[in-house]
Amino acid sequence: MTIPTAVITGSSSGIGAATARRLAAQGYRVVLTGRRKDRLEALAEELTGQGHEALAHPLDVTDRAQVEAFAAAAGAVDVLVNNAGGAIGTESVAEGDPADWAAMFEVNVLGVLHVTQALLPALRASGNGTVVVLSSTAGHATYEGGGGYAAAKHGAHALTATLRLELCGQPVRVIEIAPGLVRTEEFALNRFRGDGRKAARVYEGVAEPLTADDIADTVAWAVTRPAHVNVDLLVVRPRAQAAQHKIHRTPSPAAPTL
Repeated sequence: MTIPTAVITGSSSGIGAATARRLAAQGYRVVLTGRRKDRLEALAEELTGQGHEALAHPLDVTDRAQVEAFAAAAGAVDVLVNNAGGAIGTESVAEGDPADWAAMFEVNVLGVLHVTQALLPALRASGNGTVVVLSSTAGHATYEGGGGYAAAKHGAHALTATLRLELCGQPVRVIEIAPGLVRTEEFALNRFRGDGRKAARVYEGVAEPLTADDIADTVAWAVTRPAHVNVDLLVVRPRAQAAQHKIHRTPSPAAPTL
């Protein structure tokens, strides 16, 4: 029996790494891609040590030539999980740096485009291909200070919905998973340019934000549905988050009087 292959972008940490672990446990051969070779190799070694098939392949999804070279050597591919992405800054539209907006568009939209275009022939040839795009609730709503990221994730949503229409009748499913508040080790830290205090405030008072494992579980569930079942769009938030602006936070204990 042929082992199905899943390619996961941005799998050196966070949701990508958790998804690789989950799909490997589900019986997939996982191809780990990302920019940090050392982390990819460590994860591949971990999974291989557990008896899974895992291959590390350094890849910058914003580099078209790299992506095309990767696809040419990839061989059979059954599942593509477009996870690479991220946010930069919280400046207002009036004060945002166009370079930050361009960088977010490059990875969140064009990165998805590059990898999806390059691997579509293999996904079609599999007979039951699946494309997953990890977007965000920011791709379905806006909020102050999130203009650039929301614009990029709206772009990812539009790309995904259009692709689903264009592939109708072909043997490829297109799934969008839009997470809300997820606590990972790097997302907020990168957004706040390494400021740990600001990053920690994002989750302050939230008893149980989502974890990378929660999203990986969701991805694996959607991917392992019967081939005729397509999960078009799945929005997943922690119970404490009813909407972008509606988050239940437990007040911090009052500081002691000195």
